[in-house]
Amino acid sequence: MPNRTTAGAGRRYIVGAHASDAGGIHTAVLRAAAGGMDALQLFTAIPTYYGDKSSIRGERVERFRTALASTRIDPANIVVHAAYVLNTATADEQKWGRSAAGLAKELERSSALGVGAVCFHPGAALGGDPEAATARVARAMSQALEKVSGSTRLLVENTAGAGLTVGRTAHEVGSILADIPATLRERAGYGLDTCHLFAAGHDIVSSADALRAALDAFEDACGEPPSFFHLNDSEGAQGSNRDRHALLGQGKIGIEPFRWLLADRRARGVPLILETPHREGSDAEDNLAPDPNDVEMLQLLRGMMLSNA
Repeated sequence: MPNRTTAGAGRRYIVGAHASDAGGIHTAVLRAAAGGMDALQLFTAIPTYYGDKSSIRGERVERFRTALASTRIDPANIVVHAAYVLNTATADEQKWGRSAAGLAKELERSSALGVGAVCFHPGAALGGDPEAATARVARAMSQALEKVSGSTRLLVENTAGAGLTVGRTAHEVGSILADIPATLRERAGYGLDTCHLFAAGHDIVSSADALRAALDAFEDACGEPPSFFHLNDSEGAQGSNRDRHALLGQGKIGIEPFRWLLADRRARGVPLILETPHREGSDAEDNLAPDPNDVEMLQLLRGMMLSNA
């Protein structure tokens, strides 16, 4: 277990956003670079489809890598977000099979690009039995990691807890990772979304100590700190289970908890990625400028970081 008082000390902040890939995934890289980002999140396929049969063409990989070479963004700090429709927790064998195949295919595409990680939502425990559901998520992760070699990691994301979704609690995320075989465990991990934490009922707003306790619970359950953070305010109230992101300081979380998070050693050395709403009309294919909302939020975050220097 890392020493909570020293782990992460001296490491730098790595900040970015989920950039639009309108015009191709290489354009997401260019938009992120234009915004001075150190990290980036993107989709490699349409997120509302399983993508279980979608390979990535060589020319797309080449354009992506060429664009990346012109920037200061380290490929290790790029996270690909898997499709939203994947449900690796379901007891429905047909849906689980397509979801597991989609997850493996995403890891294949992302490994071809040479990025640091794939993150995904574990899904819902349709059929009941949360423990069996977390085991199914672990099985899908293990299957993908066994099928696709390389250094790209597979990271499960905590959820807002709506309905039967798993991954709401530290115990559930820890249970998923505990079922990954030891030979694959180094390439598996997790990340935390602030909106999801808050919407799931975790107290991250009453004090810095409360936020720290929430992060400690996940670290204890998983045996390691998060490998990324999604920095999102929340439209819904604490415990609402609503996965609705808001600009930082314009939701129910407010500004101060993000200041506390940035002061925590776990916020250093891992991608800190905004998934906040984009300005209407900013995602046109011929517009390679960063989204204005992302620029504004990054400036806000960097101001907080300076106070922690």
